[in-house]
Amino acid sequence: MKKVYFIGAGPGDPELITVKGQKIVKEADVIIYAGSLVPKEVIDCHKDGAEIYNSASMNLDEVMEVTIKAQKKGKLVARVHTGDPSIYGAIREQMDILDEYGIEYEVIPGVSSFVAAAAAIKKEFTLPDVSQTIICTRLEGRTSVPEAESLESLASHKCSMAIFLSVQMIDEVVKRLLKHYDKTTPIAIVQRATWEDQKIVMGTLENIAELVKKEKITKTAQILVGNFMGNEYSKSKLYDKAFTHEFRKGIEE
Repeated sequence: MKKVYFIGAGPGDPELITVKGQKIVKEADVIIYAGSLVPKEVIDCHKDGAEIYNSASMNLDEVMEVTIKAQKKGKLVARVHTGDPSIYGAIREQMDILDEYGIEYEVIPGVSSFVAAAAAIKKEFTLPDVSQTIICTRLEGRTSVPEAESLESLASHKCSMAIFLSVQMIDEVVKRLLKHYDKTTPIAIVQRATWEDQKIVMGTLENIAELVKKEKITKTAQILVGNFMGNEYSKSKLYDKAFTHEFRKGIEE
């Protein structure tokens, strides 16, 4: 029997799906894609006769009914998610159901919107002597957040942060971040990273809320916070001519 494939479609640009993910989409008999966030162009490479379902209008039971019936008939199923499905992808509940039915599946990773957003603003999350840690999080909404993972608690580390699904609450985000970050800390809002209508707003914790409201950004945006967007950092040891590692001998002092 054929597997079910969970595929990360990437952040939006149809060319940012992996080669492996696109190969499965091309071969799939049934494609269930998250149409609210995955551009249709990502799956336009499908073969003639493939059954296409947009999960934006489906609930979990409906998605799984289509998936299980198709797999039982020997069809290859591609379940196409936005970004990387392991981050806010809600795939665990789908995989658990497949386990109950003894259906084999595979996850093909994708480019997450938080790394696409960093690429869009041409910054590196992990600058030496600035930050070597990235926190991916969100504010609580209809999905709760464990108390130990509150934004203000995580902000106490003052590391690089990528905040998902929260731009509509930008005032609250700023309020909580200011409990630990300085008001001059750089912050970037990247809406629809890699899409043709991508929008970037950059500022500081002091003025970002005003800028975001001016641009009327209320959804599908990453919030990036931290001094990794500044200009003060140490050079990497990786390419230091005096630094020795397995593949290169350093210059003797």
